[in-house]
Amino acid sequence: MSLIVLTSLAALFSIITGINDGGALLATGLKLPSVRPMLGLAVLMTAVALVPLVTHRVASTFTTRLTSTGDSGGQTVTAVAVICALAVVTFLSSRGRPTSLTLAIVGALTGASLGWGLPVSVSSVVFVLAVAMAAPFVGGLLAVAIRKMLTRVAHGHTLRQWHRGGFALQCLAYAANDGQKMLAIFMLALDFEGAPLSICLIVTALFGVGALYGLPRAGRTLSREIMASRPLHGVTAELASGTAVIGCAAIGAPVSMTQTIAGALIGAGVAESTGRVRWHTATKIVLAWTLTLPVSGLLAAATTLIIRGVTA
Repeated sequence: MSLIVLTSLAALFSIITGINDGGALLATGLKLPSVRPMLGLAVLMTAVALVPLVTHRVASTFTTRLTSTGDSGGQTVTAVAVICALAVVTFLSSRGRPTSLTLAIVGALTGASLGWGLPVSVSSVVFVLAVAMAAPFVGGLLAVAIRKMLTRVAHGHTLRQWHRGGFALQCLAYAANDGQKMLAIFMLALDFEGAPLSICLIVTALFGVGALYGLPRAGRTLSREIMASRPLHGVTAELASGTAVIGCAAIGAPVSMTQTIAGALIGAGVAESTGRVRWHTATKIVLAWTLTLPVSGLLAAATTLIIRGVTA
């Protein structure tokens, strides 16, 4: 597999990650002027560039714990996994249903490895899936408690200060966890370890391009369609999702920040009234998440089986 092809796929993956994740990360606080979208994007990009220099544990989970792509056919498996994950997520995102690229790439890497006959760590896959499924619920439960706390202590200017802190926490959490899937794909494509600053800067620039493009649609879905969110809901979701995702990063479990934010928004709404949540829209988004992993896995497995049959 050509190095140019693999590098191009890794770059495309980073751009689409920005499209899929960037808007969702910025959406929760759009109704507060304390963090403007462009300033927010700059803070997010800074975190994505620098945090992996401190810890890239989640990136290592993708590259070493799920499967062994260093064996024969590893480059083909990586390429197929990226293409299939991008195809599934692009299809869903084009319909205004931002889904989890984390679930997509986990499913696609697993499916492509199985299709090619590479060893897959069942325990690691189960661990990642279990934590990924739990994260939105943890975010929702944390949001219920945090909203009650903010109702008592955050008003007016104080709420803006909580928003700045919550947004910073959310950016750090994303860079320490979900955002490291971009670094992981470059690690697989270029066969290196660690987090070189040059690669981190390239990943950040590509992510930023995608985030600028994807902000309007992804941001609208989370900040308006799940519920008619108010500033208090957004700040609550930032604090809850950031706390939950940083906790998952500490144990090396990649989780979807988009999913966790959505769960936290729902929790913030339910804490006030179940009627605030637009359950029809929430159900459609959950359905997109549910389909993402198995569809990505089956598509990647079928593709690698076909490639093996043609090249045998």
